[in-house]
Amino acid sequence: MGIVNVTPDSFSDGGAHASTEAAVAHCVRLVEEGADILDIGGESTRPGSPAVPLDAELARVLPVVREAVALRVPVSVDTYKPEVMRAVLALGADIVNDVWALRQPGALQAVAAHPACGICLMHMHRDPQTMQAAPMEGDVVPVVRAFLEQRAEALLALKVDASRIVLDPGIGFGKTVEQNFALLERQRELLVAGWPLLAGWSRKSSLGTATGIASAGERMVPSVVAAVMAVERGAAIVRVHDVRETVSALAVWRAMKQQQRKEDREQ
Repeated sequence: MGIVNVTPDSFSDGGAHASTEAAVAHCVRLVEEGADILDIGGESTRPGSPAVPLDAELARVLPVVREAVALRVPVSVDTYKPEVMRAVLALGADIVNDVWALRQPGALQAVAAHPACGICLMHMHRDPQTMQAAPMEGDVVPVVRAFLEQRAEALLALKVDASRIVLDPGIGFGKTVEQNFALLERQRELLVAGWPLLAGWSRKSSLGTATGIASAGERMVPSVVAAVMAVERGAAIVRVHDVRETVSALAVWRAMKQQQRKEDREQ
């Protein structure tokens, strides 16, 4: 999943794709680099980021979605507002990716009313303005798993087919560095209920803490390593900024796994 931030205040790319023209060009480039899905967002969710008015988010996102749906890959839109969900789905977007896990009024109903859209439910502690001021405490893995399973059950109760749902543990969203790495190390515990998992480690501050790389834009190597480790632990989707590098790294990982399977068959 290639990230397209149509925002002037993104933590990772500094608003490099804030204009419609730049964002569409970035979509084209990510598809050429091997992105299987495009994830378009018009509101930053970095710690402390202010909420964006509805009209402003629509003005940012709709022109990009209108062009992106012609690129022959699934288009996801990163939003928590039901009005935006309905508008982008009407334009042909395929997936709603919601950091609030459809907890905003009307969001559940907006996606449940659609016959086929994919839905990504993410765990977030508190809200973007306060999540890192008072992060979670203790062992977060069972808490995150229980929350995500409960949100998936809320969709099932509205007759949404289970095949439409993917879960995201929300790396960096109200968790400490240690808790984020616990979610990676114990990621398979989040898979026990059978839901596919999306992992979003790209350029996150925990990688900066682990490596000493202060600039988010310079965290490509640790981001790629984290993506491969997430896939190794069962992630179905990795949400990344550096598509070409991640695709190449996963090709090496797959070649190694194929060799392992061949050797297992020969034994």
